[in-house]
Amino acid sequence: MMRTILVLAVIILANIGLTAQEATETGMALPNVKVKTLDGAVVETATLGQGDKPVVVSFWATWCKPCLVELQTYHELYDEWKENLGVDIYAVSIDDSRNARKVPAFVKGRTWTFNVLLDENQDFKRAMNVNNVPMTFIVKNGKVVWSHSAFAPGDEEDIEAELRKLASSEG
Repeated sequence: MMRTILVLAVIILANIGLTAQEATETGMALPNVKVKTLDGAVVETATLGQGDKPVVVSFWATWCKPCLVELQTYHELYDEWKENLGVDIYAVSIDDSRNARKVPAFVKGRTWTFNVLLDENQDFKRAMNVNNVPMTFIVKNGKVVWSHSAFAPGDEEDIEAELRKLASSEG
């Protein structure tokens, strides 16, 4: 009995590891899922990051404290990143439909100026194999070129270094 439980646990953990590996696989094309802007316009996710400029796609939720720290940090760096590196940021809320109604006021209260999208059914989250938030991807030419899960102060320096490498490889 104990051996069976142990074998099942190993199989489950192996599958979780495989899903996490798939999520961070570079070169993965951005899937095409419909999400909404804060004003209700539909956006097809495959259109994000189609150009030569890198795009940051960060999955978050209003209840996730590390997500809020991450997005506030991005907010503080956004103007500089946009001006110097041509970066755009899409913060994708995975709050369910009940909590998603609170997101516009939540964002406005923080004065975030980057793009915020609503993934109420978590279709985009599932398509990107995101298991936990925050989860951040850098996309360029429609493909995932970098990913990072979780957030701790200082992680923005790694993201910026990656963005600088991508910006310098454009010419």
